[in-house]
Amino acid sequence: MIDDLVPFRIPLRSRFRGVDHRQGVLLHGASGWGEFAPFPDYPPSITATWLAAAREAAEDGFPPAVRTQVPVNAIVPAVDPDRAAGIARHAGCRTVKVKVAEPGQDLAQDLDRLAAVRAAVGPDVALRIDANRAWDVPTAVHALARLAVHDLEYVEQPCATLGELAEVRRRSGVAVAADESIRLADDPIEAARRADVDVVIVKVAPLGGVRRALAVAEAAGVPAVVSSAVDTSIGLSAGLALAAALPELPHACGLGTGLLLAADLTDRPLVPTDGTMEVRVATPTRTLVETHQPDPATMAELLEQLRLADAALSRPS
Repeated sequence: MIDDLVPFRIPLRSRFRGVDHRQGVLLHGASGWGEFAPFPDYPPSITATWLAAAREAAEDGFPPAVRTQVPVNAIVPAVDPDRAAGIARHAGCRTVKVKVAEPGQDLAQDLDRLAAVRAAVGPDVALRIDANRAWDVPTAVHALARLAVHDLEYVEQPCATLGELAEVRRRSGVAVAADESIRLADDPIEAARRADVDVVIVKVAPLGGVRRALAVAEAAGVPAVVSSAVDTSIGLSAGLALAAALPELPHACGLGTGLLLAADLTDRPLVPTDGTMEVRVATPTRTLVETHQPDPATMAELLEQLRLADAALSRPS
């Protein structure tokens, strides 16, 4: 049973997905705290899975861990080359993820950004890129022929569908990772089973919990990379629990997103040190929770979003 609900609103260091805050509700239950923080524009059919994940953390806890440390990648947004190089250089990670195919930008800008990052980190750091479904197959194949000179670990979600990902993988020779084409499917486990990719990206909240995400990774039969939905440290605890429970973890995970927050809900935030993160469960600090309470109108909106998600989760399928 959930015995406490705590709304929150945390500022971001820079805008992400059109918002400058992350907001949601912490849920407390017998096993601790869970985080419900879907983006504001998500409908109840989607937020229901985020609530399932939060309730799992609060009521059931997490599966046993098989490791105590998780390697993580640095994240370079679609910024100019000098800034991209600085972010990558100062991150201290052995893997860097670079955003490409940003709306309003072109391939020349992607090439300049990636070249600057490679020059900044040297030849021994793994580089991966994320196109967020922006390309069709011919565009992806053309772009990867140019971008691959910088030795790519993989390209994440270059196109929208599983069929397109398989064709890009075959025609480009670059390893391909699937994210949205699996987690947004009506049946992510079946989509993972059908996917012809090299890597699957798994996120706890969008998939409905750690155990559900483990099932998706198992169905895929390829290495999994655990990523975050820009959670506070309470939500990141679940991502770390997932990464810690995977039987194998050959790639760095996208869990260093706590650095994107301008504040947090705990005085022991989950952020990377030298490219790794300790597997532990963060708990909220009362003074910080009180500091980051939303205004009454936002609080009412968050509780209504929670109510609608609960109704959708309880509705017979």
